[in-house]
Amino acid sequence: MASCCGDGNLHCRCIVTEKRQMKGGPPNRIGIDSFLSSSPVSLIQSPQVKDLVHWRDPKKSGVVFGLSLLTLLSLAAFSVISVISYLLLALLCVTISFRIYKSVVQAVQKSNDGHPFKALMEKDVSIPPETFHKHVDVSLTYINRFLKQMSKLFLVEDLIDSLKLAVVMWLLTYVGAVFNGITILILADILLFAVPPFYEKNKTQIDRYMEIARTQVNTTMAKLQEKLPGAVKRTKAE
Repeated sequence: MASCCGDGNLHCRCIVTEKRQMKGGPPNRIGIDSFLSSSPVSLIQSPQVKDLVHWRDPKKSGVVFGLSLLTLLSLAAFSVISVISYLLLALLCVTISFRIYKSVVQAVQKSNDGHPFKALMEKDVSIPPETFHKHVDVSLTYINRFLKQMSKLFLVEDLIDSLKLAVVMWLLTYVGAVFNGITILILADILLFAVPPFYEKNKTQIDRYMEIARTQVNTTMAKLQEKLPGAVKRTKAE
């Protein structure tokens, strides 16, 4: 199987999985870690998002970070309806003022330049059906994957993964007692734009400590699995 490569990888993995199932070996499972890595959170790996959070273009990253932080701070102080209303009102004030200004300039100069937003008005802002269906299909794939994984976790198909989820939920109860949802989003927005540049500058040291932590976690999980009842071990080996 080592000779399989390139486009044959998927076919090769399918053959390996089928042989394992025929021999009674353990099938490949999608654990909670692999599920998180394949969820929409992985969109942060896209080149456009990477360029933003790594501040490749400081002006663009600064604008996105400033606007997102300002929006979240506004939501922390006002209701969603108020924030949306103020944003739309501000946009209307800008466009109306510019429209009046251009009309006055055209009247004074006796020019006939037409509507100042004519170029924008002639642009097609409708969403093509193909694009809409494409995004719906992608979203449906993630939703189905999420529901399938949640059913495995809550029905305890794998005890270790379910225990991981229980620990995470237990820790989140303490987080929820200290922070509300909007505060967590503000902190996440700040970390999203602050952590990647810091990691890029200190990648070697951080990777070393992360490897130590990963080793400790794997060792702890291995010890926990060894202490599981025999019935549970047999279920995991099936």
